[in-house]
Amino acid sequence: MGRNGSILAVFGLGLDVMTFTVLVPLLSALLSVCMVVYVLQLKRSVVKSQQASEALMDSFSSEVQGVSHGAMGVGRKVLNLEKQLHALTISFDEMKNNDPAKVSYSEASRLVELGAGVEDLMNTCGISRPEAELVSALTESKQKQASVPVLTAEV
Repeated sequence: MGRNGSILAVFGLGLDVMTFTVLVPLLSALLSVCMVVYVLQLKRSVVKSQQASEALMDSFSSEVQGVSHGAMGVGRKVLNLEKQLHALTISFDEMKNNDPAKVSYSEASRLVELGAGVEDLMNTCGISRPEAELVSALTESKQKQASVPVLTAEV
């Protein structure tokens, strides 16, 4: 080991200063190239994962949009059905209140109270003889019950 001032000579490599000055920049350049390649691969990986995330978000967005449109369609159908049900309920109530059979029986009862006979009820209200006799009997019995005084015990 000589005393020529070489640091590498101390380690026993036998390299002189000239070789050392050429080797250090070469190793630095090689290390820099390796770092650049690593950074480029890392960047490519980040870009791929970002693209995958965006594709997944687009997919989820379209699915949510589809579900939303479906729910809105179902909501519209439910509202239409509620409107139809309401209209049918109103129609049913009107039909129930305007029942021709009910009107003729109430009209027949009123006519019996005015003194109409069974034949008159049949012709006027369009009901059969047994129905007219029944209405007449029921109305007359109600009139008799209303005219009978109720006995009560007063204390």
